[in-house]
Amino acid sequence: MLDQIQLMRIFVAVAEEQGFAAASRQLNMSPPTVTRAIAMLEDRLAVKLFNRTTRYVRVTDAGLRYLEDVKRILNDITLANEAAQGVNAKPQGSLSVTAPVLFGQKFVLPAVIEYLNRYPNTDVKTIFLDRIVNLLEEGYDLGVRIGELTDSSMRAKRVGSVRLALVASPEYLAKNNIPQHYSELKDHALIAVQAGSLTPDWKFVENGKTITQRIKSRLSVTTNQAAINAAVAGFGITRIISYQVVDELASGKLKFILEPFELAPLPLNIVHREDRLSSAKVRNFIDLLAGHLSEHSAFN
Repeated sequence: MLDQIQLMRIFVAVAEEQGFAAASRQLNMSPPTVTRAIAMLEDRLAVKLFNRTTRYVRVTDAGLRYLEDVKRILNDITLANEAAQGVNAKPQGSLSVTAPVLFGQKFVLPAVIEYLNRYPNTDVKTIFLDRIVNLLEEGYDLGVRIGELTDSSMRAKRVGSVRLALVASPEYLAKNNIPQHYSELKDHALIAVQAGSLTPDWKFVENGKTITQRIKSRLSVTTNQAAINAAVAGFGITRIISYQVVDELASGKLKFILEPFELAPLPLNIVHREDRLSSAKVRNFIDLLAGHLSEHSAFN
């Protein structure tokens, strides 16, 4: 008979795979065994965990709450086992890391490669996304967050700050004049980015007050890199986070504008799940990544 921990692991697999057949393949178990396990768990809890049709399997509201608790319990078991086995002495096993797309490519990936070379018994999964990721619900070990933190269940290590700023190419500015006040942006070609968690309106600070400026863009793109490329090509002005254009600023392809009206710098944090135990693989990667970031001029 399956014990409680096995039932929990099967439940998580079915919830994440959204199907019994897919979960059975992941667990290397027969589909009937997986189906019986879920029925046994629902009977034991006297709660319906899944809504089932011939086309899909979805977690119920009660199942979603249970899923969050079960993931936390299984993670605690893993950490406790690692501590008992002495894993805390040397990193090993799988690590998952998430960060914004450009940030991950430019600054996280080099740290990942160094980590893998330093600790041969580890493997790393990187997930670079321009959205806020819930580490607990989505099962990631740690991530990079830009901006003020609102989730009190996360531990955070601050490693610097970045600027939300406007940039344009020297060629564009020479042809169209450098705006001296944000109100002049209406006379310029603006490049908007429909990506990430930033609001579409541009904000500025003047006389201690935050001013929201609704913009009318001539070009709208869905990735930060596309906006940067358009600005470098001399099309117009775009809003970026300073780390995204480190290379372009250094080479003189882009320049900051309207700096006196910028918002306060945004904090840069490495966050990870709040655990009573912290495994060596997580601790060592945080220390390595923090060292890389804190030494970089882009974040100081």
